[in-house]
Amino acid sequence: MTGDDTKHLPLEDLHVAAGARFGAFAGWSMPLTYPAGVMKEHLHTREHAGLFDISHMKLFEISGPDAEALLNRACPFDAGALEISQSKYTFFLNEAAGIIDDLIVTRLGRERFMVVANAGNAEADEKHLRALAGDFDAKVDALDRVFLAIQGPEAWAALSRAGIETGSLLFMHGFEPRENWFMSRSGYTGEDGFEIGLPEVDARDLVARLLEDERVMWVGLAARDSLRLEAGLCLHGLDITPEIDPASAGLMWAVPKEVRASGAFIGADALRAILERGPAQKRVGLKPEGRQPVRAGAALFDADGNPAGHVTSGGFGPSAAHPVAIGYVQTSLATPGTKLFADVRGTKIPIDINPLPFTPHRYRKG
Repeated sequence: MTGDDTKHLPLEDLHVAAGARFGAFAGWSMPLTYPAGVMKEHLHTREHAGLFDISHMKLFEISGPDAEALLNRACPFDAGALEISQSKYTFFLNEAAGIIDDLIVTRLGRERFMVVANAGNAEADEKHLRALAGDFDAKVDALDRVFLAIQGPEAWAALSRAGIETGSLLFMHGFEPRENWFMSRSGYTGEDGFEIGLPEVDARDLVARLLEDERVMWVGLAARDSLRLEAGLCLHGLDITPEIDPASAGLMWAVPKEVRASGAFIGADALRAILERGPAQKRVGLKPEGRQPVRAGAALFDADGNPAGHVTSGGFGPSAAHPVAIGYVQTSLATPGTKLFADVRGTKIPIDINPLPFTPHRYRKG
């Protein structure tokens, strides 16, 4: 049973017809798996093309003479350095440099940007942006769009067959292929792929055309999670939270050096202080020995039985063919190859610090 306040995807009827099993996520009723099952959905995405309904995520358009300045205040990046159609991974930080949300920002025009935010944070993000926008000549528009992702090595070919050419679009770039559409070459699987925000009527037509292609299969939230885990990508609310800063999370690559030094973004002073003293903990990949997955919340211990950290995400990696996990450990223990133990219901499972990602990224960068 879902409560009255549970949100439903605009295309829910299509998922019901496809035999989806639903579950709650971030206040939404979401397709978790389809009849093929999580293992097949995962491997199909790695080998062909997986179609994901991610309409629980939110698109915001930021426009106006101060759009750049607003984003530079809200995020630790340089909006002015973005070329038209270039996308950048960034964050909203709080004053303590904790990650309120992670986002992708794409420049659409001289004074127009698209921001893609996570489902669980969409309302808070909108309030945060609108409050900040009060100090700037900039407008924040929350867009009402169906949002689809198609991921995998055959995603471009399936889109082409459906009448959408992706030719010159490279990884971490986005544009508006037609009115009220937004399309970027990005995703959450480690594979080449695309995310497309579009009106519901267009989305129904596009889905019908894509699913006529045997290379394309609906993929649910369960396989989305195992795919992003193998790719070493963070899930906000687990691997990154308002209590975790980008330095501890190993995400400082997203903050340009000059912005670290002199940016006036929210949380700048706190982040500089953390960088100066060095983070006390670091996000790492974790590879358990054997076949037993180690899940979120499991405590980690060093060889002497001292507390060493904790697991934030974990499961089985169908492509890696072994359990995979992400967690935080004391900085002194964060070197790949370090042996730790995870407590799984009272049993100590040996676990190694493992480089991320577990499976290589296959983005189209050139």
